[in-house]
Amino acid sequence: MKSESDERLPDPAPGDPTITAVIVHYRTPDFLAASVEALQADARNAGLRVQVVVVDNGAASASPEERLDAGELGTLVIEPSSNLGYAGGVNLGARAPSGNVLLVMNADVIVVPGCLRALVEALREADIAGPRLFWDRGGRLMLPPQQVRTRAAELDAVCAERSKHWGRSYRRRWRRRARAFWSASEAMPCFELTGALLAMTTDCWRRVGPFDEGFRLYFEETDWLLRARTKGARAVLAPAARAVHAYDQSAQREPRAQPWFEESMKRFRRRRYGAWFAALLRVIERLPRRFADPPALPDAPVGGEAWIEVTPLPLGVPAAGCRLGADAPADFDLPAAVVREARSELWVRVSDAGCRDLRGQVASTS
Repeated sequence: MKSESDERLPDPAPGDPTITAVIVHYRTPDFLAASVEALQADARNAGLRVQVVVVDNGAASASPEERLDAGELGTLVIEPSSNLGYAGGVNLGARAPSGNVLLVMNADVIVVPGCLRALVEALREADIAGPRLFWDRGGRLMLPPQQVRTRAAELDAVCAERSKHWGRSYRRRWRRRARAFWSASEAMPCFELTGALLAMTTDCWRRVGPFDEGFRLYFEETDWLLRARTKGARAVLAPAARAVHAYDQSAQREPRAQPWFEESMKRFRRRRYGAWFAALLRVIERLPRRFADPPALPDAPVGGEAWIEVTPLPLGVPAAGCRLGADAPADFDLPAAVVREARSELWVRVSDAGCRDLRGQVASTS
């Protein structure tokens, strides 16, 4: 089924590109409706023309009542015969982009006003741009950059989960990179962007090629960005472009998400690092994991520069982060939506200006 609304959009300003936005959806209609509404409102306010294409990966198993109403959404809706995964959904929706900017995004992402304009401006000097993503609508918890994917970085990460001393050192190194990412005020070169919301010129999309559909879920954008890098593309974080990502809402509704993640990770490691290194990582991962439990958070202000980090991972990173004021209390109140939508307990840590652990706690989400 394909249908499209007749909603008229304002003519773009001279020199402005037109945008094809591909949203891959799976069983989150409320998130999707909010995502589309925010996207269309931002385009109207910015005077940008956008065609929204929704690929409904859950359509094949949906009841008639669960089918998306394209007219109500004001979009083009494409219903594949099965769940194609994120890569397959993006490729299907981007098969014939009508604009000169292609936007690919999850259905659980909501753009903040001004996001599209900031991405378009970033693409005047770059081929690929990603926004600053927040975990909560209040814009407090900034989501981190993607992990660096090199042999050294992968070995560092798996060893950090198996040694308390290594874990502390790893958190400090990770924080230095994350804080540079979080503190950026202007576009900065970055290939550790997320496919939750990614903008690129259609010329770049054609040069690099589509996402690799062998990655059913996860690693598809990482693989694509590395391919783009080898082809000389320029990728930037555009911090003026902001959006909220209700993290991992679609994946938790797909029972095959965890097996798909594991398959994608194995495939990525074999392809990028070679079979011998992938085997080495598997051997290390069989060792028991050891995590240091941080002391409890104090009630008094932490004093000086400090950061709050929140993550479902007991290692403590990668994490979402928020800089605290010098007189801010350390008993940070987690945003209600973050707690409500979390699938597991959340680890909360405070770190100082030198990226050292100060305090922490495990926050129950029940």
